Amino acid sequence: MEIDWFGHSCFRLRGREGTVITDPYSKEIGLSFPRPRADIVTISHDHPGHHFAAGVKGDPRVIEGPGEYEIKNIFVTGIPTSHDKKGGKERGPNTVYTIEMDGLTICHLGDLGHVPSQAQVDTLGDVNILLIPAGNATTIGPAEAAEVVSLLEPQIVIPMHFALPELTNKLEPPTKFFKQLGVKPPGALPSFKVTKDSLPQETQVVLLEAKQKE
Repeated sequence: MEIDWFGHSCFRLRGREGTVITDPYSKEIGLSFPRPRADIVTISHDHPGHHFAAGVKGDPRVIEGPGEYEIKNIFVTGIPTSHDKKGGKERGPNTVYTIEMDGLTICHLGDLGHVPSQAQVDTLGDVNILLIPAGNATTIGPAEAAEVVSLLEPQIVIPMHFALPELTNKLEPPTKFFKQLGVKPPGALPSFKVTKDSLPQETQVVLLEAKQKE
């Protein structure tokens, strides 16, 4: 599998069976969306920075909430969570997705606003690759994000939803998150390739460059 990050919470997961785009954004947030092609699009919540499915080419199947889905031998499960610590009363709902493809389980937390309950952790199951917000503001903060990592124990952690120069949202850089995890800030990679056999024994943090062009 090849993982690219387009900035904010938008990733492209390219596997043997198909391609998934998570949380595509519109230009309102200040970034230039490269309009990639995909078979599946997942939307964590209804916000311009996360729901621009119209910008994805290829007539993809759009998943916009909780449930279980199978498209092209890719299994997607949406778990209901909240965008805040008050059950969604402040910012509304958020859907966390697990995506099973190429023998790997990827978890995209969207704009998770709270530490998941034990029941939610149990529903997520064994996570190989965790895509986690690290910019604070409208999501969990660095300490909470580190707690989520310890709860889910993924082999790979990739931060998202943090400060970028062009981004209109005022988010923090991921440095505090790295500090909470007790790791040195990793060098940013243009892309990341991983297979089930190449997963590390201990949790590895991967930082990706925001790809703004195809």
